Amino acid sequence: MKITSLQPLLLFACLLFFHLPNAQTSYYFNSFDNTKIHYQVAGKGEPILLIHGFTNTLNDWIKKPIYDSLLSNGYQVLLVDLRGNGLSDKPEDPEAYANNAEAKDLMGLMQHLQFKSYKAIGYSRGSIILASLLVMDKHCSKAVLGGMGADFTNPNWPRRIGFFNALMHDTIPGYESFRKYIAGKGLNPKVLASQQKEQPSTSTAQLSKLKQSVLVICGIEDTDNGKGEDLQQLIPKAQFVAVPGNHNSASSTPEFAKAIVQFLQKSNK
Repeated sequence: MKITSLQPLLLFACLLFFHLPNAQTSYYFNSFDNTKIHYQVAGKGEPILLIHGFTNTLNDWIKKPIYDSLLSNGYQVLLVDLRGNGLSDKPEDPEAYANNAEAKDLMGLMQHLQFKSYKAIGYSRGSIILASLLVMDKHCSKAVLGGMGADFTNPNWPRRIGFFNALMHDTIPGYESFRKYIAGKGLNPKVLASQQKEQPSTSTAQLSKLKQSVLVICGIEDTDNGKGEDLQQLIPKAQFVAVPGNHNSASSTPEFAKAIVQFLQKSNK
């Protein structure tokens, strides 16, 4: 076989990529109901699970300073496309999201990877899923609930119901920009509506029994999901930090990344 002058360079590039310490590697995991879940792993060290928000994917974390900060501080970063998002399966049936299915996916993944202990960071809807995970999985030793107040503890939360109705009926007024955003991203309204319909609502009683250390972190201008201080008051071992920005911008700030790394590095008391 004739070897061209470019082939050694291509081989070198491939070898270099696979030896990068922070190179991302994609995998798939079959969850409890055989739903296929896409995830990526980067870095080495103590595992940190990142849980994205509504209409997002794991790629949204990679664009933020917190991702590089975790890797540079010696953590192994686990990124997941929640069911219905990204490269994971996207069932339309609401039952596929019922009974804390998303938290069960994450528990199953951590068991699959054989992590006896891990920490987790959620943002926006990811924090709602993480709250359920904290109740269900004692292997999650420490958590960050970002961009979230206490409003999600209400099973009849008007914001959740409003999004569900807007996704199911395009005549609902006041959600025109949201529907335009969904259409622009090519997302399936039925899939998103099912996520809203079966979104978990961890009760205040459940939150009051949590044993894990928790950081509630929100943008100074963020009141989309209630006040972060109110959520902090519901969790015994929780602290609250405010950083610059609103709901859409706070997680992209260096202050957000710095506060989280400092919290993760503190020993549990």
